Amino acid sequence: MKLDRWWRGLGTALSFIAFGLGGVFIGLAVAPLLSLCVHDTERRQRMARHLIQRCFRGFIGLMRCLGVLDYHFSHQERLQRPGLLVLANHPSLIDVIFLLAHMPHANCIVKGRLASNPFTRGPIRAAGYITNNEPEAVLEAAGESLRRGDSLVLFPEGTRTKPQRPIKFRRGGANIALRTKTAITPVLIRCTPTTLTKGEPWYHIPASKVRMELHVLEDLPINDDNQQPTGQLARILTHRLNNHFNRELGRLHHERDMRPNA
Repeated sequence: MKLDRWWRGLGTALSFIAFGLGGVFIGLAVAPLLSLCVHDTERRQRMARHLIQRCFRGFIGLMRCLGVLDYHFSHQERLQRPGLLVLANHPSLIDVIFLLAHMPHANCIVKGRLASNPFTRGPIRAAGYITNNEPEAVLEAAGESLRRGDSLVLFPEGTRTKPQRPIKFRRGGANIALRTKTAITPVLIRCTPTTLTKGEPWYHIPASKVRMELHVLEDLPINDDNQQPTGQLARILTHRLNNHFNRELGRLHHERDMRPNA
């Protein structure tokens, strides 16, 4: 194995150690302190989200500084608006970190088991992130969050994108958009070479430095044709989202392949 790969392996290990320690610190020290000093739940959660945003910025900066990865964010300014419903594909474990690090006071729908993980439960509970244990409860919590003006991040695939496979969303994102009548802000994420995919341990270090590309696309308005049942509309919208994401991802691959130094 080349020295560069060993170094990126060491950098990855240090980065995840920092991530874990940060999560434990927030859970054991910051969250109890906020609960003691700030009695307004909404204000307390906004303070926690702001802290997590800054920590995620630091985590990304650490990985970049250690040579683990590089990244490019296009149209990032589109994520600075309040009340967005952000839907993204999910090629890597760290996608959510990039999104929450670049959005003010964003809420997020996360896997329920993360709320019992010792490294992530403290931040999740402090920030009031929504867990996906009960579908109806998720819809209600998502609607309430958007009505408050929070932006909401969701990965509608329900798991990480399988490499070399088309993106295939479940209907959760479409249902939230239709029930809350919120336009969708699509974020297309590309990770090359692939890393931290589903079931891939952190110590599988890619042969070359990882490059994350995040493209915030233009908002997609929803079809509010009330003549059809919501379930039917959700199927149609999900099909439209799948086509949109796969078409844009194909276009992105084509543009990159056409570059002289790609």
